[in-house]
Amino acid sequence: NTVNGGVSEPQMNMNHYEEYREIRLKVPGIRQDDVHVEVHNNNLSIYYFINMVSNEKLIQLPRFVYNRSVPYFIDINKINARLENEELIVKLPFNRLANGYHKEIKINQS
Repeated sequence: NTVNGGVSEPQMNMNHYEEYREIRLKVPGIRQDDVHVEVHNNNLSIYYFINMVSNEKLIQLPRFVYNRSVPYFIDINKINARLENEELIVKLPFNRLANGYHKEIKINQS
């Protein structure tokens, strides 16, 4: 595969269910144990490192597969990941705001 200079192209699917969203990911040629999943400042990142040599020094460059803001209706505290049949599965459960937010605002009499 010579796309992007010979880098394996990830195979990613986003599935939508009633209670959660799910990201399924395979990266040919990359061990699933080398893939990282992080949430930082409300941003979900899925990446792995590519080793490069520069001036006889090994440099690890991150290759992002997924890097997006987490929507307000996803419960960040309950995001989890698992390996299943050579596939990384990241589960993004909905929170109570997924059904919309409703609040009656009382009007103060002045």
